[in-house]
Order: sequence, then structure tokens, then C-alpha cells
Amino acid sequence: MSRLVALTAPDDPRIDAYRVIKERDLVGRGGRFIVEGKTVLDVALSPRNRFRLESLLIAESRAEALAPLLAQAPDDLPIYTANQAILDGITGFHIHRGLLGVGLRGEEPGAAALLASLPARALVVVALGITNHDNVGGILRNAAAFGADAVLLDFASCDPLYRKAIRVSVGGSLIVPFAREGGAGALLDLLAAGGFELLAFSPAGTTALKQLVRAPRTALMVGAEGPGLSADSLARARTVRIPMAGGFDSLNVATAAGIALHHLADL
Repeated sequence: MSRLVALTAPDDPRIDAYRVIKERDLVGRGGRFIVEGKTVLDVALSPRNRFRLESLLIAESRAEALAPLLAQAPDDLPIYTANQAILDGITGFHIHRGLLGVGLRGEEPGAAALLASLPARALVVVALGITNHDNVGGILRNAAAFGADAVLLDFASCDPLYRKAIRVSVGGSLIVPFAREGGAGALLDLLAAGGFELLAFSPAGTTALKQLVRAPRTALMVGAEGPGLSADSLARARTVRIPMAGGFDSLNVATAAGIALHHLADL
């Protein structure tokens, strides 16, 4: 591919964003994020991606196999290539998938603006205190799979644009509109003002999921594994449980969200 730009040293200034830096600085103050792997890149290069790519960095050994996928890239997107030693020197870790990209988060709507943009019938996932990147990624993957209109996260939760969260979401973080801000109380105030029925999922919920009939505007609330949702959040919502066999206590939060979304989705 004539578009490929071969790198000869790991200190090339054109790929500064890929270097060993704290990811919170890259995603936060830097306004950038890393995507990795063929499956995620397939989403990132598709019209479904809500974010602009700044560049791609691939292993030269994979260039030929990735040619059909890279052909989808915009003409002005730089695609850098290097051997494995240079790649490892750039990132500080072995890129076994041989493919990285830098995205730009740009201007994102806050929670109020995001909710105001939703249709009269809408399904929103509310993630509160989810500090595990795998769980945040799993929730975004399920939200994309079952057609949730948006995801709201409080600041106690991980950013869906962290590298691992994007990877676990299989690109769902790039598709589903989300906002991450404030605390649980403020987010629930916005949802209540927007006419959303609040559903709080808990092993001690009063309503079994299969008995639930969805309201036109529904917000599905999930909390961290272990502590779960706070007493204040539970008190403001209709509590829902997913019955389990043998007195088993609970499910992984992303799994529970997926089951709930499947029941609530317009599919």
C-alpha cells in the first residue's frame, strides 16, 4: 500500500501520542484515546464510529493482511508502519495484535444535552460507581448490542474511552452516545426531569425482571459489584431483580445489564 508511512525509529515525533504516558493524561487532558485490534478498528473505520481517528500504527508484518480493512480509511488518515522492535520501543509493551490507532474525543455533549436529544421512547443505561474497565466495556458492548440510546456514567466510574474499556466493548464505546459527569444524585435528577422511569437492579429488588413492562422512557441503573447501588439511589427507583437458581446471590454487573437490556430492548 503506497499510503503506508514506514517508521525507522521509535522516537519519531509523528507518533508521540502512542508513547508510554499515563493513559488518564492521554484520555483526559490530551483529548485522545487508543484503539487496538482488528475488530475494534473495523468499528472505528465504519460510519458507526462517533469519533474521528487521528492516525493508525501497524506492524509491517500485518500490512498485507490488513489491506482490505485499511482501504476503508479516509485518504487523509496517516497510517504508520514499523517492525515489531520499533513498535515495542514506541509503546513500552508488546503489541501482539499489531494494530493501534489514536482517536480524538472532540466536543462531547453533557448529560443534560444528551438526554434532551433522545426520542420520546428511549432506553438509557446508568452506570454508577463502576470502577472496573472490563465491566464498563461490557456494559457499553451490551448497550450497543441491544440498541440502548445512551449510557450515563458518574465520575466514580471508568471512562469508556480507556483502551481496555474500548477493547472489551468490541468498539461499543465508539458507537453508543455516553456522558460521564457528576454524581448519582445529579444524574438521577436529570433523568427524573426528563420523564424517565428509574429501574434499580439489585438482588433484593421487589419486581422480577420477567414481570416488568417497560415505560416509554426507561433508565436502567446498575452499580458496582459488591456494594451495588447506594440506599439513596435505590430509594428513588423501582427495584428489579433477576431471579437465580439455588439461592445464588448475584451476577457480574455487565452480565446482569445485558440480560436486563435484552428484556427491555425494542428488538
